[in-house]
Amino acid sequence: MRSDQSGIEQRIAAHLKQRRLANGLSLADLAERSGVSRAMISKVERSTASPTAALLGRLCNGLGVTLSSLIANAEQTTSPLVRAKDQTTWQDPVTGLTRTMISPDLTDLAVEIVRIDLPPDASVSYDAQRYLRYDQQIVPLKGRLHLTVGDKEYQLEPWDCLLMPTNLALRFHNKGQVSCRYLVIVRKTQ
Repeated sequence: MRSDQSGIEQRIAAHLKQRRLANGLSLADLAERSGVSRAMISKVERSTASPTAALLGRLCNGLGVTLSSLIANAEQTTSPLVRAKDQTTWQDPVTGLTRTMISPDLTDLAVEIVRIDLPPDASVSYDAQRYLRYDQQIVPLKGRLHLTVGDKEYQLEPWDCLLMPTNLALRFHNKGQVSCRYLVIVRKTQ
């Protein structure tokens, strides 16, 4: 597992800016689409602010990309094999959530697999996705995961599986005393 946190943040920042420019979006355009201020976007792109998972989720929403593909593309390789020791890991500086890209770091994969470790009593929320449609399945491996999807609440035990759309607001919450580990399997639908 890669632990070079500042290096991955710099690569994520560069990729965010590259995606914004490739989409023909100004800072003001992305701010309007994501609900993140121009000043904060600029700080993230310059690596002067460490983004949280929720903030990255909002920026990805505005760019029409998945968070997992943003992180994966920051480490893009051309190999169909990614060894466990080489999987890209990013950590949220506020919640301590760690996000590890399990799938090979290739662009345009229809399916992405991500492992999440959510510390005890931590939660992260994501806005409804507006610019990219995809489904995701959540499979807890360890601990109990509390999920809010729109106005519905779910409690998932290890090896339960929840298929959910992302056009609703999402909240992942670990109410337990031990870390919760789960897989997110993302399937792009457009």
